[in-house]
This record gives sequence, structure tokens and C-alpha cells, in this order.
Amino acid sequence: MRTEHNSQSEIYRKPFGAVTCGTCVRIRLGISECGIPSSVRLHCRFGEEKYSYNMAYVFDAGNFCFYSTEVIMPDSVGLFWYYFEIVSDAGRKFYANNAEGLGGLGTEYENEPDKLYQITVYDKNYKTPEWFMDSVVYQIFPDRFFNGNENGKFLGERTDIIKRAWGEMPFYKQEQFGGEYKANDFFGGNLKGITKKLGYLKALGINAIYLNPIFKAYSNHKYDTGDYMMIDEGFGTYEDFCVLCKKAEENNIKIILDGVFNHTGSNSVYFNKDGEYDSVGAYQSLQSPYIDWYNFKRWPDEYDAWWGTKTLPNVNESSESFQNFILRSDDAVVKHWLMAGASGWRLDVVDELPGFFVKSLRKSVKSTDPDAVIIGEVWEDASNKISYGMRREYFLGDELDSVMNYPLRSALIDISKNNINAVEFNRRIMSLKENYPRPAYYSLLNILSSHDVERIITALSDAPDRHTVDKDFMANFYLEGDAYSSALKKVKQIVMFQMLIPGVPCIYYGDEAGMQGYNDPFCRQCFPWDNINEDVKSWYTHAIELRKSSKAFTRGSFDTIYALNYGYCFIRIWEDEAYTVCANFGENTEWFRLDLARFKVYKMENEIYKEFHDSEDGIYYVEMPPREIKVFKCRMN
Repeated sequence: MRTEHNSQSEIYRKPFGAVTCGTCVRIRLGISECGIPSSVRLHCRFGEEKYSYNMAYVFDAGNFCFYSTEVIMPDSVGLFWYYFEIVSDAGRKFYANNAEGLGGLGTEYENEPDKLYQITVYDKNYKTPEWFMDSVVYQIFPDRFFNGNENGKFLGERTDIIKRAWGEMPFYKQEQFGGEYKANDFFGGNLKGITKKLGYLKALGINAIYLNPIFKAYSNHKYDTGDYMMIDEGFGTYEDFCVLCKKAEENNIKIILDGVFNHTGSNSVYFNKDGEYDSVGAYQSLQSPYIDWYNFKRWPDEYDAWWGTKTLPNVNESSESFQNFILRSDDAVVKHWLMAGASGWRLDVVDELPGFFVKSLRKSVKSTDPDAVIIGEVWEDASNKISYGMRREYFLGDELDSVMNYPLRSALIDISKNNINAVEFNRRIMSLKENYPRPAYYSLLNILSSHDVERIITALSDAPDRHTVDKDFMANFYLEGDAYSSALKKVKQIVMFQMLIPGVPCIYYGDEAGMQGYNDPFCRQCFPWDNINEDVKSWYTHAIELRKSSKAFTRGSFDTIYALNYGYCFIRIWEDEAYTVCANFGENTEWFRLDLARFKVYKMENEIYKEFHDSEDGIYYVEMPPREIKVFKCRMN
């Protein structure tokens, strides 16, 4: 017996991918080499419900007899799971999703399978901000971007920080901080500096800035919030923030803030372990107004902390007073900063925030500004993630607009380093397209670097894996010469790829200047304003301009048309505009055979390479040198 179902082909499942509640989905299964089966059934699960459908024979095609049924999706949101059971003279067989759970072609099983096919059923009213889908985002780690003071003076009056010279290597060893890792070395970047560089960002093509935390806190990274309602004195003032938002808006740039609501700092208004704030913190008194914000095992020294880090006490998000303060009150944190000029929130470790909290946050944010964006930090497929034993509901319509697209980053790095071939690459990125609702899919924050991972040029080099070297090695590792040039060629290729696939590209500050470095803190070095790699910056500018030249790249359909060896090609179409993007991630020249007949493409033009192709039958042969990417504008009948 042979069976086949491909969830990514409309021959087998129509419509493709995630659907809204109540949608009728046609599901087919191909069977051969078993005679006439006595039973072909589709088994389904939705929440706690289980039900089955008989599948009827409909036609023969190729070597398969096709069986089909139609299923009306539930009226409520959730994940709809399914698999097949076939009974014939050859016995009982099951067919379900592949072992990796990536969708597409599945696998035969002898017993009832665990890996089921997924259909994401989401709210028909779910939408994401239009402006965000059209944006190019720039992520800034504020302390390391630019000091806006003419004399380079540090802002604030703190005496408990280590002031560093711009461009020095961030401290990375305990002894550098005096025996305990404190992350209190600062370089002086501030909000005024970002405001002064808005012209630079506008010229680059940036439409939105995602700021790592800017609220008062002890550390340089500010993920240990001390006061949610106050800009950190080292970064500036409330007025400086308002000016930044106003000037950014004048340059058609939005500001997105980092919300850290799963934990606070132990040195904070709310916990006040060090007694530095004029408040009665939860650590100081059982009568503190913040006492129910935290989970004490034995007050005051035994409490839940983020990954056991005692300077980051976990918050009890069920606390009514915490929810009122962050979400509900007229001047709640998420509302306050939107009203001050921000246009959205990125939620740190959103998988550690309860679903009810994220749902309430969305209501608060959208009631304040319906166009504000909500981005979650999720490292896996966000449509089916399980966290702390709970299936998350990020993309069903009442939680997030977007997530940081780490799965895409991983897939791009793997194919660029030839760890996977084009077929596997296609499987991984098509799985996201299949599982994510369209509004979320076109809003994914497509990253190559971030404050938590290696910079992309280091990730694509022959640098040893960070788990195999110590921090001294990382601090002194520096690409140069042929090694730098080789890695840079790979970077240029996937940067162009990043700009042209569905989603919202995000540039980590300094990547466009050629910055390199291992993960934290080496990826958080100072922006090299006196040593920008102009060739790299020019490439970024060109790639962004190309993205913005057509809605095909921001809203258009996305179809894979070639995946062989390390060669990959896709087409984007919006109304009468179409572009074909070809990338050879391998080390050898390849000829791509592109079948574009179904798209009615009769001509392809590449202005940069002065390369033009005509075809009467829709078949094209394109020569692709090693590590090359080509973008063709298509003429359609």
C-alpha cells in the first residue's frame, strides 16, 4: 500500500494553510497498490473533541486513487488536528504528519500516530497593523548606539556604574566587575543620540525603531526594570522620549518599546531589596502594596526568580494590582507610553506570561491605539508552542500581531552554511506559511541578529561554535581578510533574501556597518561611527530600496518555484507586479530550471546584471554563480 497527503498542496487540502472559523476545508488522500480499501477515514481532534469522517472515492490521477471529504472548521478558535486511517486487504495503516511536524508530505504509521497535521483556526476579525507590514525595523541597544551630548558626557548622576570609553570591549568576566557579574559597565548612548541619528536611519530606509528597554534600571541592558514609569536617567528624560517620538514621526519612523512584564529588578520601586528607592518594597515588608506581585517561598529571601537569577524576581501576573498597574488603569504602563508617542510593544519572554495576561494586554493596547503593534519574543513556531504545559494561543486573534522569527534565522544560517539543502530549507519555511494566519505571517519580525545571539556575519563565518570556546576567545575573535570577505558575501545574500520574503525585516544596529561578534555581550558593542563599512551599508540601502519598490515584497503572494541542491527560487506577485528571486547558496555554479508557466510569465528582466530571459512555454534556464542572488522583474500575460 502507498498513501500520500501533502498539506501544502491544494490538490490535497484546500484552502491552503490557516483558516478562519467556520471555513469549509476539502481534504484528500491518495492511495495505491492496495486494491479497493474497505474503509478510508479522516480522524480529527479539536480541543477535547474527537470525531471522524468517511472519505469517498472521487477520481484517479497518476498512480493514485483519490479519496476526499469536506470538513467545516469549528466556530471557535484553536488548533484543528487530523490524520488518516486506511483499512484494506493489506491490513490497517495510518497516515499523518512527518516526524518533524513540518507539514507537507507525511508518513505512514503502523499504529495510531502522535504527529498529526495542523490547521490553525483563527478569528475572522484578526488583523495586524498595515503600517507595520510595510516597515523595515531597526533594533537599537540604547547604551551602545550614540551619545547625543556634544561633549560625550554621560547623563545622570550615578556613581555606581563603570564608565567606559566608546568602542572598548564590553566587560564579560566577573572579575572585571569586581568579583560579581553586574552588567553595570556603560558607554553613554542615550535617547538624544538616537534622535540625532534619525537622519541616518531615514536615509537607510528605516520605518520603525525597536528599542531595547529604556526604563529606569540598574543594569546596562535594563531587563531588570526598576521603575516602569520613568526613563532611565542615563538615557534621558520623559521629555527626551517625547522629542524622539515626535522627531521620528516627522521622519515617518515609529518607536516600538520593549516590555519586560514577567519579572522586575530586585533593585526596584516594587521589590526594593537594596533599599535604594523611596518606597516600601515587597522585600522590605509584608504590608508592602507590592507584596502580592511576587511569589515568596519564605519571605523575604526565598522567592521565585527568572531562571534562578536573584536580581530578577518573577512577577505574579495574577495579581490584580499588578494587572491594574501594567494594563488596566487609565494611566497603566502599556497605555501611558503609547500616549507619550510609542507605536507598539515587544514583549520579552512572552512564553512566560500567562495567556490571560497577554489577552488583556492586547485589549489595553488596542483600545489605546488600534494601530499599535504587539510583538512577542518566541524562538519556535509560535502557532503551536507549548510553554509550561500549556498550548499557547498567540496567533488566534486575541494576543500577538507578530513574533521574532528565529526559525527563519536558523533556516537561513543553516542553508547558507550548507548544513541543510534547499529541500529541507523549503520544508522549514513553508511550515511557517502553512501554520501562521496570513495577518501574522506578513507581520513576522524577520531577524538575522539580535541582542541575544551572534551577529550574522559571525554566525555565517567559520567561527568556532560558542559552546566550544571560552569568553576570552570570543572577546578576541575577529574576522579579517579573506575570512571576513567570505562571510560578508554570505551576509549580503541572505540580507537581500530577508528583505524580499514575507514578513517585516529587522536590522540589528550596526549589522549594516559590518559589525561582528559572538552572543551577549559581544553582540552589544558600540556602533563604529568612525569605521562604517560603506560597502555593506550600501548593500543594505539597495536591498531596502528594492523591497520598498513594490507591494509584491510586502503584501504579495509567495510561492517556491525551485529547490534543488543549494539552489532556491521563489516568486512574489501582487496584482500585475511579479518578481522572481533566485539564490544559489552553494559553492558551485548551478543552472536553475524555472517552471513559471502557471504564473503566465513570458519575460524576466534583471537590470543589475543586464540579464533578460524570454520564454514561450514558461520554462527558463538561469545560470547562478556560487553565493549569488538575482532578482528578476517578471512580465506577465
